[in-house]
Amino acid sequence: MDLRGRALFHVDRLRVLLVLFNTVAQITAEQEVENLSGLSTNPEKDIFVVRENGTTCLMAEFAAKFIVPYDVWASNYVDLITEQADIALTRGAEVKGRCGHNESELQVFWVDRAYALKMLFVKESHNTSKGPEATWRLSKVQFVYDSSEKTHFKDAVSAGKHTANSHHLSALVTPAGKSYECQAQQTISLASSDPQKTVTMILSAVHIQPFDILSDFVFSEEHKCPVDEREQLEETLPLVLGLILGLIIVVTLVIYHIHHKMTANQVQIPRDRSQYKHMG
Repeated sequence: MDLRGRALFHVDRLRVLLVLFNTVAQITAEQEVENLSGLSTNPEKDIFVVRENGTTCLMAEFAAKFIVPYDVWASNYVDLITEQADIALTRGAEVKGRCGHNESELQVFWVDRAYALKMLFVKESHNTSKGPEATWRLSKVQFVYDSSEKTHFKDAVSAGKHTANSHHLSALVTPAGKSYECQAQQTISLASSDPQKTVTMILSAVHIQPFDILSDFVFSEEHKCPVDEREQLEETLPLVLGLILGLIIVVTLVIYHIHHKMTANQVQIPRDRSQYKHMG
């Protein structure tokens, strides 16, 4: 083999090794996940962490519930009636994830993989009057459920695996470099492969950051949802108004006291002239 052929052989072998290395690195990165739900004081909330190269790259804390409509036979075995399954994300779920510069993903499985949740996050840059600004958002939600699972479904007619997907989703929009926090409930509608059925996903107690985490296991500065900000304002406003009213009362009393003291120290000039003889 000539020198050029050997060089090409080594280059090709190097490319193969690089491809294998990247594949192994991606698989390893996907396996670096932790379910820390046991640390939460809220029994309904789960905590998931995805790590790459020993560093946290995605953190998610939230409580999730899915309202799933399904058909069952009526008592006459002729008509169909719609029942509803309430499926909560439980502790001890299996978790997978991956992180990227502009795209991250979290996958959660529970009840022997009868249920699976996939959340896709994207980071984007937009040109504004102030210049380019970057934000991240939840761009897709997919929920896979098995209506033959007996814990939540009772004699479903079309029992089996179904997939419910979001449509043109743009949720949890947050400035880049910040985490998203929202205690209030938020609903996301998912179109199911079960005909004419819509699954409702209910999120609450949410704290998520899929990009730009600076410290291991620590969220960056919070970006609160409008509902939480409004509720916080409603809670704070009476206190502020009470403090202002109290300050006004104190200032009024001080002014009255000073005025009364100054008035008492002034010499009273008698209006009746007959009283002048007693002066001096």
